[in-house]
Amino acid sequence: MTDEVQEPGQGDGVPTRRRLLMLGAASASVVITIRPALASTTASVMNCQIPVPDSARAGRWIAQDGTLVDPNVPGAFPPPARPLKGEEVKSAILNGRPYPGTNYDASKAYTNYIRRLQRGTSGFTCFASLQMPRG
Repeated sequence: MTDEVQEPGQGDGVPTRRRLLMLGAASASVVITIRPALASTTASVMNCQIPVPDSARAGRWIAQDGTLVDPNVPGAFPPPARPLKGEEVKSAILNGRPYPGTNYDASKAYTNYIRRLQRGTSGFTCFASLQMPRG
């Protein structure tokens, strides 16, 4: 037989006060290191770009429903002069704001194109990231 003295709660599956304090300290450091990473991720998502249309389909125009059509099709819009930024896309989707340098109808067509993006298409990852909830 041993003459070891056990602390209350030790050996019966109940953590000691000291162990709980150590776990709390470890948890606090994890929270401190994750927060800046989330801020960095949010900033990069807002600065990502979505080409309309992607480079594989350059020269095509965008119909009102977001499909790509031949240039000069009535009711279709020429692509924007530059890729759209994540921040602009999020604002257009959430608030209905037109993209810089476009009118309401062209902006709506571009947003419809973006909503139709599929995996493997330029801009898909940016668009998917915009839809993820941020903590």
